[in-house]
Amino acid sequence: QLQLVEAGGGVVQTGDSLRLSCAGSGRILSDLVMAWFRRAPGKEREFVALMSGHGSITDYADSVKGRFAISRDHAKNTVYLQMNSLKPEDTAVYYCAATFSLIRATEPNSYGDWGQGAQVTVSS
Repeated sequence: QLQLVEAGGGVVQTGDSLRLSCAGSGRILSDLVMAWFRRAPGKEREFVALMSGHGSITDYADSVKGRFAISRDHAKNTVYLQMNSLKPEDTAVYYCAATFSLIRATEPNSYGDWGQGAQVTVSS
């Protein structure tokens, strides 16, 4: 059974950077589409970024394009989200998730495996 564990959240100031990691166990993550979602206080969970199994396809929410980058380390069975130029509106709990298909892969309901979440707080 796949387990996903996020790390790297924290409290930063506007313009700072953070890197989140999502370590997988129980399954090889390169077999899966991996994504990051976030949920801000009082809002629905929203798509942030995704990467196909072997990294050839990526997609980003418009709100993070040019600032965030998703990547994989196959040897470590880990997926990362590099977040640069952070803004207060990026404050949220960030979740990694896994699915088998790119079909509707920006929709949270397409994912069956989720990490526990990592809090990111950006102060102004």
